[in-house]
Amino acid sequence: MWKAIKDRETGRIRSNSFANRFKSRRILSLQLSNRKDFVSPHRGSVNSLQVDLTEGRYLLSGAADGSAAVFDVQRATDYEASGLIAKHKCIFTVDKQHDNGHKFAISSAIWYPIDTGLFITGSYDHYLKVWDTNTAQAVVDFKMPGKVYRTAMSSMAMSHTLIAAGTEDVQVRLCDIASGAFSHTLSGHRDGVMSVEWSTSSEWVLYTGGCDGAIRFWDIRRAGCFRVLDQSQTQLGIRPPILKRTAVSSKFFSAAKSSLGGQNRLKTLQSKHAGSQSVKGSFSAKASTEKSRQKRIHPGMLSTLDRATAHYGVVTGLKATNNGMYLLSAGSDSRIRLWDIETGRNTLVNFETGRIQTNKAIQLDTSDDPALVFVPCMKTVKTFGMWSGRTTLMLRGHYESVNTCCFNSSDQELYTSGADRQILVWSPGGSVEDEMVQDEVAEDKDNWSD
Repeated sequence: MWKAIKDRETGRIRSNSFANRFKSRRILSLQLSNRKDFVSPHRGSVNSLQVDLTEGRYLLSGAADGSAAVFDVQRATDYEASGLIAKHKCIFTVDKQHDNGHKFAISSAIWYPIDTGLFITGSYDHYLKVWDTNTAQAVVDFKMPGKVYRTAMSSMAMSHTLIAAGTEDVQVRLCDIASGAFSHTLSGHRDGVMSVEWSTSSEWVLYTGGCDGAIRFWDIRRAGCFRVLDQSQTQLGIRPPILKRTAVSSKFFSAAKSSLGGQNRLKTLQSKHAGSQSVKGSFSAKASTEKSRQKRIHPGMLSTLDRATAHYGVVTGLKATNNGMYLLSAGSDSRIRLWDIETGRNTLVNFETGRIQTNKAIQLDTSDDPALVFVPCMKTVKTFGMWSGRTTLMLRGHYESVNTCCFNSSDQELYTSGADRQILVWSPGGSVEDEMVQDEVAEDKDNWSD
């Protein structure tokens, strides 16, 4: 730790790299916290967790007993063991006894992206409800055609307030909070839709995963989906960088002009290019026809492309990376796949095997530095390297199956919940002072043998 501070003082390390190095060290040392404890009011499996996107302070949870609760992750309500253990009780809860409460299990609970004054819950009672946080009253509700599996709102939307809802119906519905009505109905899946996720780079793009094993990309401004992911369409690893054609062409023409026979060389190049055009004419014609065919495919798409599958089974979870370039998916085939959003191809990252729930949706999460993926794998939470696919951490603490993973980037804490009705906190082990003491002890050691 001291060495990193000295390197930062001397300018050998930039501020961003210093902060990322410190954060990565903390994330890789996650362990079950013995200083923070959430007192769960739920009497059923906790199916959803989310930290608000504005302050990173309030944790929203939804459970199978039809209750939703809000916790303050920064300010404790009580202390135990002489102040060493901080107890966090819920600020308020909404359950079945509430006048507007859900009658069956809450499968999804999310915050309104730009304000903690609203939150949204989806339930197996076929209702999606929008709640006022200050009064704990439902202000808008939507009657869905079936059980609600997942809900999502775009974190970067400036032009709409749409809630995407995946239900046991084959159609994805977009609910408008402003009007209190359905604005879109997206048809394409052949079975229920268990996972929905908005793009982190465009407010108009939506990703959905269905029980038919398909992952579809939608532009809500157009009719029909514009892409269906196919697990057989692959690319190896990270997308190659884009070449700067302008720089290459400028260098070529400057070299041609500066040479003594610049004009003659340009004439010969033009003649060669004209000769090659006749040879390549057929290929360009074929390419143009293929492009025209690709344009004709949208929005109907050919039956072979429309029936492509991303998983051999139900798509149980979706998570877009924060940079908007890649999409993670989990399926009932116990496979995790990383997709390139731009090309729509499987990157062939071989994530180590692990059992994943098959009968309900799960919640994945990621961290940026280092690039890690948190996945509920039955009673454990596995942390994979996003590009290596190797297991870096295995977190054990739940007594039943884990349903959700929620990473708080501001505190480098991980919150998990499961069928054991508990909400666990995983925090970095040790403290900054302990790391400094360890570095001092290591520097004081000599190489003399006793």
